[in-house]
Amino acid sequence: MGIIRLKNMQFYGFHGVENEEKKLGSRFEVDVVLECDLQKAIETDCLKDTIDYEAVYNTVKKVITSESKHHLLETLAGKICNNVKTDFALVEKITTTIRKPNVPIRGILDTVEVEISL
Repeated sequence: MGIIRLKNMQFYGFHGVENEEKKLGSRFEVDVVLECDLQKAIETDCLKDTIDYEAVYNTVKKVITSESKHHLLETLAGKICNNVKTDFALVEKITTTIRKPNVPIRGILDTVEVEISL
């Protein structure tokens, strides 16, 4: 079993509960952790036997930057997990973490973060 991590991918999207979030948009930071059997890739040194990192990046980007607007980070994280597992059969388990640094909360905090594993 092996782990592939894509850390701190950053995208601009139009998701949130408040109308302003959907209208103005904001930055989203995404990490994915992919658990998969990498033994064949170790032996062959061929991209076809592992996960194409750029393809995973593009799958995540498609979810965050799509025209579909969602209220919840939970929904976005779940969609990323489902899409990656559908697109990449080698993935046995995925954990997606989404951070939203500029949330409209009356208070001081760095970020809001949601983590989903499937």
